[in-house]
This record gives sequence, structure tokens and C-alpha cells, in this order.
Amino acid sequence: MLNYKRYRRVPVVDYPERQWPQKEIEKAPIWCSVDLRDGNQALIEPMVVEEKVEMFKLLLKLGFKEIEIGFPAASQIEFDFLRQLVERKLIPDDVVIQVLVQCREHLIKRTFEALQGVKKSVVHIYNSTSTLQRDVVFGKSREEIKEIAIQGTEWVKKYMEGFDGEVMLEYSPESFTGTELDFALDICTAVQEAWGATPEKKIIINLPSTVEMTTPNVYADQIEWMNKNFKNRDSIILSVHPHNDRGTGIAATELALLAGADRVEGTLLGNGERTGNVDILTVAYNMFSQGINPELNIENIREIVDVYERCTKMEVEPRHPYAGKLVFTAFSGSHQDAINKGIQAMKNRKQEHWEVPYLPIDPADIGREYEPIVRINSQSGKGGVAFVMDTFYGFKLPKGMHKEFADVIQAISEKQGEVSPEQIFDEFKLNYTERKEPIHFKRSQINEADEETEFSTVAKVSYLNHGIEKVFEGVGNGPIDAVQKGLEKELGIEIRVLDYSEHALTSGSSAHAASYIHLLDVKTGRTTYGVGISSNITRASIRGIFSAVNRLFY
Repeated sequence: MLNYKRYRRVPVVDYPERQWPQKEIEKAPIWCSVDLRDGNQALIEPMVVEEKVEMFKLLLKLGFKEIEIGFPAASQIEFDFLRQLVERKLIPDDVVIQVLVQCREHLIKRTFEALQGVKKSVVHIYNSTSTLQRDVVFGKSREEIKEIAIQGTEWVKKYMEGFDGEVMLEYSPESFTGTELDFALDICTAVQEAWGATPEKKIIINLPSTVEMTTPNVYADQIEWMNKNFKNRDSIILSVHPHNDRGTGIAATELALLAGADRVEGTLLGNGERTGNVDILTVAYNMFSQGINPELNIENIREIVDVYERCTKMEVEPRHPYAGKLVFTAFSGSHQDAINKGIQAMKNRKQEHWEVPYLPIDPADIGREYEPIVRINSQSGKGGVAFVMDTFYGFKLPKGMHKEFADVIQAISEKQGEVSPEQIFDEFKLNYTERKEPIHFKRSQINEADEETEFSTVAKVSYLNHGIEKVFEGVGNGPIDAVQKGLEKELGIEIRVLDYSEHALTSGSSAHAASYIHLLDVKTGRTTYGVGISSNITRASIRGIFSAVNRLFY
């Protein structure tokens, strides 16, 4: 049995005056990618220089204006990468390069050596502040921990002297979620004052969920409490850096934005230590799905995934929000039917806003237009098969035909698993449009009698019966009725047309029509559909009748 008594519940914040539950996200935050630092250090195989450069270029293409590129004082590799960006002139003038460094003088000095030539930078200092780390890692008091942060700030100011680029300070009380709020506020305020932050010379105060310890609402309470109690709030850019230990990094980020955060640090697709950082793309796509401009160029998720997988050597899970291969796929029959009906309703109503069951956004909006939305397996239903026939091939099957053809496909899927759209279409041709044996329609001549009566249409039809060419005539109240009556007499059968529909398959002068004939065998009560295709609607209808007769009797 799980020994759950080993674990103590993390205290919640006593903050009944919270206001964030009544708020809504209205705009995108300042985004900062930490893929090249936090994300890279979490990889089994860290990226080599050219992989980092490719990732950096992708981040620029996506529209990130703040990018944390590494920890240049930590290793020669990290140092050299920053120098590569500078010397190869890869940093646009409007992009801010962020570097991480501990509050130690020799590391801060080395960091500024790496930054030479960078026009705009954020120097990100941090130290651990949580009760646990103060106790078991550092063995230091609150005042001693605060002094580390203040001293780090002073060293940054010292090495800024004579530095020719713009520098903004960022301070993170690492393990903020495990830090008493009054101490977190005290240490952040001490750094803010040591820096001399003003509305013109802001400081970034970054409150990380270094380890996600409890439910997202508690993190939101912590952020709002800090937001409301900061001194000179207009001198602060309030940033969050959520992780995903409890699997709620996205929710924690969104609630933190409601609570007053201005800025989000995260990674593409959530790569990061342990269970990862917050997935910036998911947060951005969530905003997009609510009609909010995410302020990132994320229209092509396929390209993003390709670069990400190549550079990180990690695979995106098939069910990963928005990016996974299966997230816009429906196997369930009821889901497929609802998607089909929703898309048809939008088309019929010429609707401006996207509203389709089970699809929160149009997959085409993020570069997924060439992927099947509906995939067919043994769990699929009639709506899914009809959707594939319509979406991929333009055949709008009559509602009564949905189950008949779906049963054909289900029998195949129960044997082999998933059935591709191509195989579905092949089976459609085999069972309907190319069902030409043993009777095969060749040509017809339709004439109207000189005197108009109830039965004034005469159909003369040439056809093959087991390879032998024959001719019959029929008289009826229209071409379909005339052919039906002629076939009954010719073949000694009794049939009735229960339903008939047709539609154009393509547009233009060479357009083809599809005709659907629902036919009844009067003697047995069996029914089936036949389908005919032709550039001539009468010929398409006759082919549909022959298709149905072959399905019913042979």
C-alpha cells in the first residue's frame, strides 16, 4: 500500500481578498524563451553550437524578443555560444539576450566578458530562498540569504561600469513557491532598492515555481499577494517561471496572468527539468483559441515540431496539446459525426467564427490542413466515414447510405486496424462506382413521346450481361423510371427506387456529377444504394441504378 502518510500537505495562502478569479486574460504577456538555457540543460544530449543556432533562429522567427541563451560563466561551451551569436551578428537590434548567473563575483565578471558587443541584455541573478533550502542546503538565516542577493546586485552594477550595452537586472528568488511570502517580498524589495529601480529603469522580478508544490490556485494567490504588496510596482516587471511537476504548469501560468504577472518564461513544447517547464506554445494557442492575439508567429506548428525534435532529439507526444500528431484526430464514431455536422453547418451558414464540436480551433490555422482530422478504425462510426468521403473526395453520401458504407469499412478495420482515406475510397469504388458486373451499362438514348402522357419518357439502353451486349427499352414518367421499368422486364426482377439524390463533384465546364440511387428488391425487402458518376446527370443516374442492381442481385 502507498505510504501516503510520509507526505505533508503544503500550506495554502490565507488570502481571502483574492481578486484573480473574477478576471480574464485579455492580452499576451511578454514572452521569454528559456529553451537554450533551462531547456538545453535538461537534455540527455545538450545541443551542440549549430543546433543552438538553429533553435535560436527558430525563436527569432516565432517572434520572441527576449531569449535566455545560457549560463555563459558556467562553462566554456556556454561562453563560446554567446560569443558566436555576437561575432556572427545573429542578434537583431530589437532582441534582448538574457543570461543566467549566480550571485558570485567571479561568475558575474565572466558573464559581462561574454556579453561584450550585445546591445540589449538581461542579467538574471538568483539564489535559493525556500525554508527547506535555507535549512538543508545552505544553513543560513533569512538575513544571510538576503545579503547574497543584495551583494549579487551590487556586483552587477559594478561590472556595468564601462559596459557599452543596455542592461536590465532580473532577480529570481529560486524556489519561490516554498518561500514564506513575507520573506520573498523582503528579499525582492531589497534587490529592487539596491538596483535603484524606477519606472524608467525597471527591474524584472521573476517568481518561479521552481518545483510545483501544490494546486495552481495557490500559486495565483502567491503571485497576487506579491503583486499587491510590492513597493513602487510601476518600477517592476513581474515575471513567472512555472515548472510542471504536478502536471499543472499551464493552469498555474494562466492563473498567474490573472493574478497580475506581466511576463512568462518558458520553453517550446514544455522541455525542461523533471516534468518540464511551462509550454509557451500551449499557453499561446490557448489565447489564440479565445480570440486573443498571442503576439507570436505560431501559424506553422509542423515546422516548429520539426526543428524542436531535430535540435533536442526528443519526440513530441502524439497527444501533446495542439502539436501532437493525433490531437486533431477523431476515432470515436460520435465525435466524427459531430465534427462532420459542425463543419457542414459552418459552410451552410457561412459562419465567421469557428464553432465545431471537439475542435477548439481550425487545424488549418496552425498549419495542420494537410492532415486527416478524422481517422477510421473499429471504433469509428458512420459519420467518420462520410466525413472522409466528403472532405477528401467530394462525395456527399446520402444520410441513409452512411451506415451501409460504414459497415463495409468497419469489417475491414476489425481485421487490420486503422483504415486510411485512400483505402476507404478504393472500397467505395469497388462497392459502388465500379460495381459493373455482371450487368454493365454502356449507353442510352432518352426520348420524349410526341404526346405528353403520364408515361412519356422512352429509354433505350445498351448494356453487357455477363459480357454479352444486349438492348432493352423502358417507358416511364422520367429517365430513371423508364430505366427501372425496362430493367424489371429485361431481368425478371421487381424493384423500386426509394430515394434519389445527386450533386456536382467538381466545378467548371468538365464538371462531373455523382448520383445516388436507393433501391428496393420488392420480393425480399432488401435495399441498397448504387452510385454513378458522369459528366451527364442522366447517365450518372442510370449508372447508379445498374450499380444498385448489381449489389442487390449478384
